[in-house]
Amino acid sequence: MNLVVLDMAGTTVADGGLVEQAFSAAAERLGVEPGSADHAEKLDYVRATMGESKISVFRHLFGDEDLARRANTAFEEAYGELVDGGRIAPLPGAREAIERLRSEGRTVVLTTGFARVTQDAILVALGWQDLVPLTLCPADAGGRGRPYPDMVLAAFLRTGAVDDVRRIAVAGDTSYDMLSGVRSGAGIVAGVLTGAHDRDQLARHGATHVLGSVAELPDLIARAEA
Repeated sequence: MNLVVLDMAGTTVADGGLVEQAFSAAAERLGVEPGSADHAEKLDYVRATMGESKISVFRHLFGDEDLARRANTAFEEAYGELVDGGRIAPLPGAREAIERLRSEGRTVVLTTGFARVTQDAILVALGWQDLVPLTLCPADAGGRGRPYPDMVLAAFLRTGAVDDVRRIAVAGDTSYDMLSGVRSGAGIVAGVLTGAHDRDQLARHGATHVLGSVAELPDLIARAEA
């Protein structure tokens, strides 16, 4: 397992519910009244699709490309402001796990459903700009985010770290992360319980393993290879 593809928010990064806060700010800008049934319904969809490309979520919610793009821009701005306000942190053991994986000669790639500007803001806020050799957002993989396998396969193609997709390990906290990993052919698709979805949701969508956190991933990979 010499290529390890990790999700960010909820898997390696704790964002304390900032996705929901940023969504509410974006929705209000587009006239969705906070506390209304419409707002509650849209927020439920956001929760159910955690891990998906955010522009895809807004296309579904607003049904119009212009509105979706306006909502996405407002979301990214709101999320960026919350990140700049010091509202995110590494999940316990995440940096150490990444450093251990790299010290073992594995290539680690960080992926996200956010836009590049937001991903970069998170990396800067954490001081993670040089932590891994490659970070990917949906636009880097042709525009399709999870549950498509495109970001995992882009990591496979760009790094050349392994010669077989079965030697990829994928980890994430959402059902969409699991689907993306399964569809890519990855040998390990590990769900972690530090984010959006529970053990049952992760298992139902194809997790080969469910871990308490990403800190357990290096030992899981070592056992799988033993």
